[in-house]
Amino acid sequence: MSQLRLLPFRLGPQATKLLATRDVPVFSGRRRSSGPPTTIPRSRSGVNSSYVEEMYFAWLENPQSVHKSWDSFFQRASKEASMGPAQPQPPAVIPESRASVSSCTKTSKLVEDHLAVQSLIRAYQIRGHHVAQLDPLGILDADLDSFVPSDLITTIDKLAFYDLQEADLDKEFRLPTTTFIGGPENTLSLREIIRRLESTYCQHIGLEFMFINDVEQCQWIRQKFETPGVMRFSVEEKRTLLARLVRSMRFEDFLARKWSSEKRFGLEGCEVMIPALKTIIDKSSEMGIENVILGMPHRGRLNVLANVIRKDLEQIFCQFDPKLEAADEGSGDVKYHLGMYHERINRVTNRNITLSLVANPSHLEAVDPVVQGKTKAEQFYRGDAQGRKVMSILVHGDAAFAGQGVVYETFHLSDLPSYTTNGTVHVVVNNQVCYRRRGHNEMDEPMFTQPLMYKQIHKQVPVLKKYADKLIAEGTVTLQEFEEEIAKYDRICEEAYGRSKDKKILHIKHWLDSPWPGFFNVDGEPKSMTCPTTGIPEDMLTHIGSVASSVPLEDFKIHTGLSRILRGRADMTKKRTVDWALAEYMAFGSLLKEGIHVRLSGQDVERGTFSHRHHVLHDQEVDRRTCVPMNHLWPDQAPYTVCNSSLSEYGVLGFELGYAMASPNALVLWEAQFGDFHNTAQCIIDQFISTGQAKWVRHNGIVLLLPHGMEGMGPEHSSARPERFLQMSNDDSDAYPVFSEDFEVSQLYDCNWIVVNCSTPASYFHVLRRQILLPFRKPLIVFTPKSLLRHPNAKSSFDQMVSGTSFQRLIPEDGPAAQSPEQVQRLIFCTGKVYYDLVKERSSQGLEEQVAITRLEQISPFPFDLIMREAEKYSGAELVWCQEEHKNMGYYDYISPRFMTLLGHSRPIWYVGRDPAAAPATGNKNAHLVSLRKFLDTAFNLKAFEGKTF
Repeated sequence: MSQLRLLPFRLGPQATKLLATRDVPVFSGRRRSSGPPTTIPRSRSGVNSSYVEEMYFAWLENPQSVHKSWDSFFQRASKEASMGPAQPQPPAVIPESRASVSSCTKTSKLVEDHLAVQSLIRAYQIRGHHVAQLDPLGILDADLDSFVPSDLITTIDKLAFYDLQEADLDKEFRLPTTTFIGGPENTLSLREIIRRLESTYCQHIGLEFMFINDVEQCQWIRQKFETPGVMRFSVEEKRTLLARLVRSMRFEDFLARKWSSEKRFGLEGCEVMIPALKTIIDKSSEMGIENVILGMPHRGRLNVLANVIRKDLEQIFCQFDPKLEAADEGSGDVKYHLGMYHERINRVTNRNITLSLVANPSHLEAVDPVVQGKTKAEQFYRGDAQGRKVMSILVHGDAAFAGQGVVYETFHLSDLPSYTTNGTVHVVVNNQVCYRRRGHNEMDEPMFTQPLMYKQIHKQVPVLKKYADKLIAEGTVTLQEFEEEIAKYDRICEEAYGRSKDKKILHIKHWLDSPWPGFFNVDGEPKSMTCPTTGIPEDMLTHIGSVASSVPLEDFKIHTGLSRILRGRADMTKKRTVDWALAEYMAFGSLLKEGIHVRLSGQDVERGTFSHRHHVLHDQEVDRRTCVPMNHLWPDQAPYTVCNSSLSEYGVLGFELGYAMASPNALVLWEAQFGDFHNTAQCIIDQFISTGQAKWVRHNGIVLLLPHGMEGMGPEHSSARPERFLQMSNDDSDAYPVFSEDFEVSQLYDCNWIVVNCSTPASYFHVLRRQILLPFRKPLIVFTPKSLLRHPNAKSSFDQMVSGTSFQRLIPEDGPAAQSPEQVQRLIFCTGKVYYDLVKERSSQGLEEQVAITRLEQISPFPFDLIMREAEKYSGAELVWCQEEHKNMGYYDYISPRFMTLLGHSRPIWYVGRDPAAAPATGNKNAHLVSLRKFLDTAFNLKAFEGKTF
C-alpha cells in the first residue's frame, strides 16, 4: 500500500511540469478511444488535474492506450516510486507560483484518493465474503471463520486505512473499469460506493473469485453480481419461485408423514436447491440447450427426481413399499441411488429438453467423471463441438467437494481436447449455510455430537414460510393463493400415493439413466442370443495393413525409427501375418468401416506405453502437425478417437465409462499404462463396472486394456491383479452348467463382465470385434501383453482372422500330443504369456508327445464345455494348472473349484506356479529367473505329484 501511495505524490509536480510546458497529444476519454489525438486545455494553474488521473488509470489498464510521452513518464515515475521514499527535489530554475504549488498538491491528493477508492473496491471484491452473512443459525464461531479484514469499511474509523476521512464520504469519485456497481453512472459518492459494495459482497451471498487468472471471467462475475438491480425478480419470477419452493418443501413433508422411519436423505434445510436447479435448466433451455445430464449425491435425490426430472410420483412412492417384488434380474439398488432419463417440454421456454440423472453409489463424487464422459459422448454424437446443445450439472456436498480427490481429477480434464465438455455448472450444497435439518439422514440423531447447532436448527423458521410471508407482505401473492398452491401439491402427492399402492412389481428398467432406443426389444431384452462370426474378408485385412504401414498425408516427414516400424508392418501384411499392434489396427479399422465409433483413451495410448502402437504420427519438421492414418481408411467410415489422457486413472476411467454409456454402437477402450495402475480407479471398477448392470439394469461395453506379465520388472509393473476381477465375477463355481446350443452367448449374457488373457494377436482381434457384434453389452477386461508385443512366435496368420473365423475361448493342443491323446501323461492348462515359456521348455526336454498344453483365452465366464471336451480327450492324463503368478494371485483360486465341479471331484487339478507371496513380483532379476526355472521344472517333471493327495 505504501508503494502505491508514493506514486501519486511523485506524479503531481512532474505532471504539472509536463502539462505546463507543452500541450500533450493524447487519446480523448478515459475508456481507450480509437479517435485521433486531441490537445488537452490547461487550467489557470497550468494543469488539468482530472486529466492526469484519467491518463494514469488508462495507463494502468493498458500502457498502449496513452501517448508514448505519458507512457514514458508513468514508467519513470513508477520506477522511482518503487525505489523507496521520495527524495527532496532540486530547486526549480524558474520558481513556481503559489497557485501552481497548490494545484500540484490538489492534484496529488485527487489522484491519491482515486487510487485509494480503487483499492477499496478491490478489497471488497477480494475479501468481502469474509463479512458476508452466511450463517443462518447465528453461531458463526462454531463453523465459520470470524476474521474481519482490516481493509473493509465495517466502521467509519476504518476509512483511515485509505487516508480517507468521513468528510470524503460525499465526494464523487470516478469508477474504474474493473467494477460495475455504477451501472450507467461513471461516478459515485464514496458513501454510495461503500453501500453498493456491501450490498453486493457482504450480504447473504459470498463471492470468492479474484484468484481467477482470466480477466474476462472475473469481469463476467463482477458484472453478474455488481450491476445494480441484477438481483431483482419480476412478480412472475417471484410467484414461480414460491411455487417451486412449495413443491420442494411439501414433497419432503409428505415423505416424512408417510414414512417417518425410512431413510430417504431428504433435502430439509436446503429446499431452495430445487428452484435453483430448475432455474438453471430454464435458462439453459432458453440459450439452446437440449440435453442436460446431472450427477449428484443421495441427499435430495428423490426430490430432484420428483420436481426437476419429473419422475412419476407413484413410482417414487412405491419404492418405500417393503412388499414390492423386483421384476428385473440383479440386486437392484436403494431408491436414493437410482437414476432417470426423461424427455419433456420445458414449461418456461416451451422447448423440448432431455434430462438425465446418472445413477451412482454412495461413494461421494465418484459419479463426477462419469457424468462428464456421458456429456462428452452426447456432444460428440450430436456434432456439438462447442457444448451448445448438451451440458452437465454436478451437485456436490461441501465436505466431499473439498475432500475427494476425484473432484480434482475431473477438473484436470476440463481443457483437454478429447475430454472437455466446454464447461459444467457445479452446485455445491454448503452444509454450513444450507443446514441439514435432520442430520446425515432421517435415522440420525445429530444432537449426540452437535447439540448447540441443532438447538438452533430446531428454532429455524422454514424457508418456505419466510419467503411466503415476504411475498404476502409486499402484495405479490395473497395468503389464499399461497394456501391453494400448497393444497394443490398435497393433493397431487396423495393421489400418486393412492396409485402407488396398486403397484406390486418394481421395474428398475423404468429408472434407466441411459436408454439405447432400438438396440434391445421393447422389453429391454436382446433381439437374439446369437453372435455372428468375427472374421473379415482378406482384402479388408490387406487394405487396413496397407494404410497402417503408410503415411496418408503428403510432405509429412516421420521419424526414421517409425519408418522402420511401418516397413515392418508392410512386410507382415505382404506375408499375411500380424503382430499384436497390427491385429489391433485391423480390429479397429474393420469396425470403423461398419460405422462403429472407436475411442481409445489413457496415458500414452497414442504411441503406446511400449512404443508399439503409433496411431498418431508426428511431423518431424512442422511442430504439432499430426496424422492419424486410422481416419484415412474409408471414405465414409466412422471417426476414430485416440487421446492421451491426464495422469489420472480414477477420473479418466470414470470418464470413459460415462462415454460408453451413451451409445452401444461404439467401442470405448481405456488402457492402463501398466496393469496394476487400475487399482487407483478401484472405485469405478467396483461400484460401476462390475456391478452396474446388477444395480441399475444398465449395460455397458467398456473395454479395459491392462498390461500384465511377470518379466522381472518389479512388484509395480508386473501384475494387473487378475484375481481381483475373477473374484468379482458372478458365475457360480459349484453349479454344473447345462450345455445348450447357445451356451456360449447365454453364458456371456448372464455374466457381469468378461475376463480374457489372449495369447495370440488373432484372439485379441476377434475378442474386440465380438464386443460389438454381441447382441448386448458387457464390460471386457483384457490382460494385454508386454514382451509378447515383439515376441517372434506371438504372431497370427490371416487364415486365423478371415471370414468365417471367430474368437476361440480355448485354444487346444494341436501338436503331436493331440494326434495320440491316449499316450499323453500330463495335460497342462494355462493362459497368456506363460504358454510360450511352457512350449519352449517342452521342446527343450523333448516331451511334445507326453505333455499337451491347452490355453484358456477366456477365463470368465469359465468355458466349462470346452474344458470338459479337453479333459475327456485326455482322460488318462494328469491335469495341471500352470501360471506365472504367485499361488494366492492369478487364476488358480478361480479355476480350481470350477474344474472340481466339472470333473465331479474325480480328478485333481494340480497347481504349478510361484509360491504364495505378499508382493505380486520380485524386484530382483535373478530371483525372478530362479522362480521361473523352478516352476518350469515342476511343470515337466512327470513324477512331481506321485504319492500326493489333492
